Amino acid sequence: MSERVGELESQLSQLVPDASLESSSPKMQAVLALLQRAAGSDATVLFRGESGTGKGLLARTLHQLSTRKLGPFVTINCPTLSEQLLASELFGHARGAFTGAVKDQPGRVEQAEGGTLFLDEVAEMSPPLQGQLLRFVQEKQFERLGEGKTRGADVRVLSATNRKLETEVC
Repeated sequence: MSERVGELESQLSQLVPDASLESSSPKMQAVLALLQRAAGSDATVLFRGESGTGKGLLARTLHQLSTRKLGPFVTINCPTLSEQLLASELFGHARGAFTGAVKDQPGRVEQAEGGTLFLDEVAEMSPPLQGQLLRFVQEKQFERLGEGKTRGADVRVLSATNRKLETEVC
């Protein structure tokens, strides 16, 4: 099912025309200039702002401006999934990893190979899962749930949050 969802997302992204982010606003011009600069690198990017301000649109635009534009743009909406399901969706799972895991299943990280993974509302992720994500961002390595084999993936990570993270640090 995850593979099919990934295929459908890829097909949809090809069918939906790209949004045009043209603006005469100096603040928006600054945002677009920053996107252009970020597009030339493979840096991990965090988009911050209130809900409904277009963080996802900016992430998709950054992907389209980057050298990864021919690769997939894969999205995960973090708060809609439980911790275990989010870990499975992100990194995949091995057969028998949990009840209902009847076959090996690649995760969104693997589906995004050569492209971009966008984590919407990433701050909703649990601290243990944030640790696993940090390892992937730093080392480009991960393990599927229930499997000890270390895997690698060439994926750029973009994320977004509406939280003020500075106030949430302990």
